Amino acid sequence: MISEQFLIEVDLDRERLESFDEYPFSLDAVKHLRHLKLHPSVTFIVGENGAGKSTLLEAIAVAWGFNAEGGSISFKFGTRPSHSGLHDYIRLSRGVKRPRTGYFLRAESFFNVATEIEKLDEDFDNIPRIGPAYGKRALHEQSHGESFMALMTERFSGQGLYILDEPEAALSPTRQMAVLSRIHQLVGQGSQFLIATHSPIVMAYPDASIYQLTGDGVTSVEYTETEHYAVMKSFLNGHERMLDVLLGE
Repeated sequence: MISEQFLIEVDLDRERLESFDEYPFSLDAVKHLRHLKLHPSVTFIVGENGAGKSTLLEAIAVAWGFNAEGGSISFKFGTRPSHSGLHDYIRLSRGVKRPRTGYFLRAESFFNVATEIEKLDEDFDNIPRIGPAYGKRALHEQSHGESFMALMTERFSGQGLYILDEPEAALSPTRQMAVLSRIHQLVGQGSQFLIATHSPIVMAYPDASIYQLTGDGVTSVEYTETEHYAVMKSFLNGHERMLDVLLGE
């Protein structure tokens, strides 16, 4: 059966690698990676800091054709080239359908994307401006969290492939729930998401695939099996006891 999802599977070309001892191939996200089968709607990549989630997502995004610092396919700028060469060893299995739109969001460099949008709109007066696609207010005139939400609500649309690296970084818990709702709307319109996150709220999206990265490998887990869910549940259900342990009292 021919799959109609945009991105079906991610493979690491291990035969071409000479060693897994050096960065980025020494990261948990890479050294255990063989085949990563993606959900047609939403796939989450979770794990501890330093496991390599962002590096893996960056490589997948660049292999697809996105700019390393983020943005749509058409963005071709670099504030400070720092991405690894991992994308050269990533093979993507693509479906027969092509997305109408797409976006790579890196929380840490979205400011750079907003700056590039303003620069392009100033430099090219004879073409339609990019900024209005993100809403009536310029991204730099909004808070970090507001600009993230403007991206999700104004720029994102149906039939899109969206690769998001820690979209919760600037968002309150309430806004994270709003992101869940927006993801669901876009999935209903034929979009596909690949998301790296630490947020137990965001990763609660139902019927999604969750891959947890640890020193032992890349494991498919249920939401309630993630460390993020277990730790947050334990803290909220017994925060006084947990604080006594953490603060040595």
